Amino acid sequence: MTINNLLVRADTLVVTWADNTTTSFPTIWLRDNCPSGLHPQTHERLLDLLALDAVPVLTSATLDSGHVLLGYEDSHVSRIAVSMLSAHHPGKRAADPAAIAPQLWRSEMTAITVPRYGAAHIMADYSALNTWMYDTARYGLTIVDHLDDRTSAGVDVAQRIGFLRETNFGTTFEVINKPDPNNLAYTSVALPLHTDLPNQEVPPGYQFLHCLANEAKGGGSLFADGFAMAEDLRAEDPEAFRLLCEVHIPFRFHDRDADIRVHEPVITLNQSGEVIEIRYNAHLAGIFDMPADIMADYYRAYRAFMAKTRDAKYRLVFRLKAGEMVVFDNRRVLHGRDSFDPSTGFRHLHGCYVDRGEFASRLRMLAHTVSAAKAA
Repeated sequence: MTINNLLVRADTLVVTWADNTTTSFPTIWLRDNCPSGLHPQTHERLLDLLALDAVPVLTSATLDSGHVLLGYEDSHVSRIAVSMLSAHHPGKRAADPAAIAPQLWRSEMTAITVPRYGAAHIMADYSALNTWMYDTARYGLTIVDHLDDRTSAGVDVAQRIGFLRETNFGTTFEVINKPDPNNLAYTSVALPLHTDLPNQEVPPGYQFLHCLANEAKGGGSLFADGFAMAEDLRAEDPEAFRLLCEVHIPFRFHDRDADIRVHEPVITLNQSGEVIEIRYNAHLAGIFDMPADIMADYYRAYRAFMAKTRDAKYRLVFRLKAGEMVVFDNRRVLHGRDSFDPSTGFRHLHGCYVDRGEFASRLRMLAHTVSAAKAA
């Protein structure tokens, strides 16, 4: 956006834009963001804010070839790009290609309507990678198909995004029925809808489950949009929603090698009150230890959310085939499976995680890459 007028006040620069809207920039903010205070290569801040006056005095402001020249009483001169001022209004967050609004879904999402992408296309084309990641962030769930018949094929797709998240189960994990399991996923029993590793300080972000074999009777996959369940609970039972947001409960995983625990709420909100995380795993919930005077109300709220995980209104059910990989936001989409009979065939999923931060970083980098390719 272009600038029509600059008004200088001692403690503020008032910018009038081409659409006649105005923005006030405090002088301390302008000095803090002067390009001279950044390292020329790393663009990290070098300026010591305490070396400045609390309210630097602005004396002049002029336009100069897409920049604003600012003069101060202490003789400092700043040259700040108009595009920077336009993109960073006080009180307004800068545009972020990774800030993708969630599209909530319920039972209208089916095995046919789940967004589906071919592995080869994702691996070969940045635009396809960007489109697939966008849909994965938007819906919290996609399927990648036509994967090679090798254990590392799903990992290759995950690493196309970023670094893998290592947990106490390793960097990758095999979801098979095995002797002496340390997790119910490594058995053949049914797994109710849940999120993985809520006992971690920061649970893993995106989960990748590559189906290598699914020959046993049973073993269908279950998914549900936890954000949709939370929003419906907020509308139907505000007090239950409040308790699940405000009361921290214990989550714990322990075996011979680890004892990992946290106290966190089932539902986490951001500063705007939007749901940004679900921690729900009835198998890893510890012994509730909230005060006795709210315990009965909390159990009622917890059971209300649990009831939604059993409601067909929210459940997506399908059977993964060899060569398919389901990718989902583990801090949004709950997953589970039907029990299966290992005597009727082999069932083998290979899994890994990529954290949300890595996922968001890749989306931002792809925004530049795809935009540059279109402009070329």
